[in-house]
This record gives sequence, structure tokens and C-alpha cells, in this order.
Amino acid sequence: MNTWGIRRYGYIVFYILLVVVLYATMNGNIEENILRNDTSEASIASGQESEYDIFIDLTESMLYLFKGDELIKKYAVAQGKDKSPSPIGIWEITSKARNWGTGFGTRWMGINVPWGIYGIHGTNKPYSIGQRASAGCFRMHNSDVEELYDIVPYRTKVYVYGGPYKNLGSHLEVLSPGDRKSHVLEVQLRLKTKGYYKGAIDGIYGEGMKQALLEFKKDNGLPNNHYVDRESYEALGILQFE
Repeated sequence: MNTWGIRRYGYIVFYILLVVVLYATMNGNIEENILRNDTSEASIASGQESEYDIFIDLTESMLYLFKGDELIKKYAVAQGKDKSPSPIGIWEITSKARNWGTGFGTRWMGINVPWGIYGIHGTNKPYSIGQRASAGCFRMHNSDVEELYDIVPYRTKVYVYGGPYKNLGSHLEVLSPGDRKSHVLEVQLRLKTKGYYKGAIDGIYGEGMKQALLEFKKDNGLPNNHYVDRESYEALGILQFE
């Protein structure tokens, strides 16, 4: 390679490096500006607990926001329909977004339910607030969810209460393979406690839970089928609802 060729090669390498450095610098500045101008989206430090708690009472269709032991806000919400119930249990906010998608209003706060995508969000159907109207999520008026979004950080606990019977809410449901809901999670917990179920506590009625249930039923003289019915609930020690 002659002198001009070497020089030309050097220029090319130099400009490539310059572009890489400029891009990295600009990208870093953009990310810093986003975080600086949007403090509501900054996650709390690793290992640090949020000072806020959200309590959602499905028996009232109300969301209560606590700071420590002090109730500071309450909002009306829409909850899941009977065929698509909201997830009962204790969750955390794991994602936040503005204008997440059509029908989700102006804000989205996702919670870590293992058997599906659920969250607290706004709505373009404000008339549904206070009703059983969603596919399982918690709808709020857009002005309310925007206010809540700016207050609570990631990892804020979300306690969803459905009645006096823990994950079963206020009624029994016959369960069959493929079901995904809070009732399944409660049965998984009971089967695991009794030593039958070894799988994940994820609220999904899969093959592992089916085999555990069959073994449990056989040992307890119950019908040999895949259904979690009233007899199964009683044998598992779950309270009756008289």
C-alpha cells in the first residue's frame, strides 16, 4: 500500500471512531435528559422498599394509596369481568409507561402477575369505572392514573383484596387444566404445603399441578378426575362458604 493509501485508511478509521464517540455521547445525554425530566419513571435503588402501598378492594371497586400507615388518596376503579377476574394477591409494580396502547388511557403501571399481563391504567371508557368491565386490569380515570403514576415508583406493593378467603376471593370456582387465575395459585400453595406439588406457584393449571392433584385425590379417596371441585377444596383444608 502506498503512502496515500495508508493515509486514506487512517482517515477512514479516524472518522469511524469519531462517529462512534459522538453517538455514544449524544445517546448518553438523551438518556440523562429523559431521566432528569421524568422522575416518575426512575426506579428506586436496588434493595430499597417503596414508602407507598396500593390496596385495591374488589368488593368496593376502590383503590387506596397509603404512605406508611397514612391513607393519602383513594380512587374508584373498574375491575375484571366475571369471566376475566382481576388477580387477587400481593404484587409489585414492575413497569411504567405513558400512552401504552389504544384503550389503556394515558398511563400504564404493570404488575408482576405470573399468569398474564395485568396492570393499573387509564381508559377511554370512563363510564366503566366502578364496574366489572375489564379483562382483568384495573381501570382508572385518566386524571387519576396520571396523579398516581407520578407518586408511586417501581416496586410499590399492590395488595388486591377480593374477599375474606385469601386468593379465592369470595367464592369457589371449579378449576380445570388450562385455567389461569388466583384460585389456581391458592390450590398450588395447598398442594405444595402437603408435599404433592413441586412446580412453580404461578397460578397456571398445568401438567405438574394436574399430576399432583390426581395423586392427592387418590390418597384422599376423591373421584379420579382433573377438576378442583368443592370436595377437593374441602380436602385441601380450604374454608367452606356457608
